[in-house]
Amino acid sequence: MADKTPKESDARFAKRLDPAKDDLTREQLELIQRLELEQWKKRAHKLRTRNVVTGLAIGALVLGIYGYTFYSVSQERIIDEIDEEAKRARLQGPKTGAN
Repeated sequence: MADKTPKESDARFAKRLDPAKDDLTREQLELIQRLELEQWKKRAHKLRTRNVVTGLAIGALVLGIYGYTFYSVSQERIIDEIDEEAKRARLQGPKTGAN
């Protein structure tokens, strides 16, 4: 198999720079800072979009649970009303020894 480790190159492009160790001019440092800022802005925009989508999904879930809770509570009232009607029907029915 071929060795996939990168070899040192004399090319001026795609060379890693360490601002602390390499002697760079002020213009080069400003360029590096500007490029890093642009990369940060791009990543921040993607992250912000993901956060908005996640927030909307969580909000929709919360509203769904909230709505379902109100719906189920209203159903319980109907069941209570049916129980009350059944109780009245039993009370108004004929009196036998089994009641």
